[in-house]
Amino acid sequence: MTDGFPVQRSAATAADRGPSPAPSVTEDAPEKPAAPAKRPGRDRYLDLLRSLALVRVVAFHIFGWAWLTILFPSMGVMFALAGSLMARSLKRPPLSVIKSRLRRLLPPMWLFGAVLLTMMIVGGGWNPTKDPDLGSGFGGLVKLLEYIVPVGAPPYPAELGADSTGILGATWPDDAAGPLWYLRAYLWFVVASPLLLWAFRRFPWPTLLAPLGLTVLIDAGIVSIPGETGNAVTDFAVYGSCWVLGFAHHDGMLKKIPRYAVVSGSAFVMAFALWWASGHLGDEGWNLDEMPFVQAAWSLGFVAILLQYSPSWQELPGRLAKWDKLVTLSNNRAVTIYLWHNLLIAFTFPIIDQFYNLPFMQSESAVSMLDSSYEYWPFVLVWPMLAAAILAFGWVEDLAAKRRPRLWPNGAKRGRARAAATT
Repeated sequence: MTDGFPVQRSAATAADRGPSPAPSVTEDAPEKPAAPAKRPGRDRYLDLLRSLALVRVVAFHIFGWAWLTILFPSMGVMFALAGSLMARSLKRPPLSVIKSRLRRLLPPMWLFGAVLLTMMIVGGGWNPTKDPDLGSGFGGLVKLLEYIVPVGAPPYPAELGADSTGILGATWPDDAAGPLWYLRAYLWFVVASPLLLWAFRRFPWPTLLAPLGLTVLIDAGIVSIPGETGNAVTDFAVYGSCWVLGFAHHDGMLKKIPRYAVVSGSAFVMAFALWWASGHLGDEGWNLDEMPFVQAAWSLGFVAILLQYSPSWQELPGRLAKWDKLVTLSNNRAVTIYLWHNLLIAFTFPIIDQFYNLPFMQSESAVSMLDSSYEYWPFVLVWPMLAAAILAFGWVEDLAAKRRPRLWPNGAKRGRARAAATT
C-alpha cells in the first residue's frame, strides 16, 4: 500500500555506494566494460503480494468463505510488507518517519470518514450523543475524533434500519466501517516501530515470538482486556510477529537461515495451528479470524515462506507481466481500495435486485439463472465500482504523499516515456 502501505525501493545503486577504485589499464590488458548498475525501482514481488492480499480481502468480504483465511492470510501479509518498509524508512529520524506515514494515511481516511458520517448522521439519522454504546452527550462527540486520528477503531451504530438509506440493509454501517480496525492497528504499529526495531536488532527471536506468545495468553483467558483497548492488544498480538518478520526480511535475517530450516519450521508451526484449530472451531468453522493464536501462527509461518522465497523482481516475469498495470494501480491506490471496498459491496446487492426488473429477465428460466448466480454478482460488480472510487477519491493519496494528483496511476505513461527514452 502506498505510504499507508508505502512504496518500495530496491537496493542502492552503485552510485549511491560511492565510486569504486579504477583498475589499472595497460595496452596488453584492455579495460573491461563495467557491469551495469542495478536500476532502482519497485520490488514487484512485494507489489504482487499486496495486490493478491487486496483481492483476497474483497473476496472474503463478499463470499465469507472461511477457507480463504487459510488459503491466503491477507492481513498478515500486508502487515509484514508494511513492517519491512517501515524498517527501511527508519534509517531516517524516527519522528519524521512517523509523521510521514501518518500524513499519507490520514487524508484518505478523512475523506472516507466525511462521506460515511454524512450517510450515517444526515442520511440515516444516527445521533452519536444519544448512542448508548458511545456514552452520553459530549462523550459521543469525543469518540468521533477517532475518524480524524484512529487511536481506536472509529465508532458507528450497530444498525440503522433498512429505511435509513432506502436501499441498504440494517447492518450497512458495520459493513462499511468495520474494516477501519486495520487503520488503527497500522497506526499503532507505526508509532511502536522505532522501539520494536531497536528491540528486534538486539533480541531478534524474543521480539519476533513475543506477540505469538501473547495470543496464547489471550486464547487461554489469562489476558483479558475489555473494550477497544482489548481489541487493540489482540490485533497487536495476532499480527505483531508478522510486522517484526518484515523487519527480519529487510535486515536480511531470513536469508541467513537455511531455506529448508525456514520452510520446515514454518510448516510445523502451520500444521500445529491447524491441528489446534480443529479442536477449537466456533460458529464460523475454519475462519481463522476468530482464533487469535491460530491466525497468528498460520500467518507467521505462511509469510515466512513467502519472504524466504522473495525474488525481488524489478519487473513481473513471464505471464505475470500482463498484470503489470493492474498491480501498479492497486499498489498506488491500496488505501482507497481498502477503505471503500466494503461500502461498495453493500451497494452491489440492491443493484443486483434491480436485475429482476429488466425486461429480458421476466421468464422463469432467467430468474432461476440469476438466483443460482446471485452470490457471485457482487464480485463482478464491485470492481467497476472500485474503479469509479479510484477516479473520484484516489487522488487524495497523491496529495497526502505530496505528489501531483493522478486519476489512474497504473504506470502506463511512465512506461511509454521509458520506451521513448530508449529509442
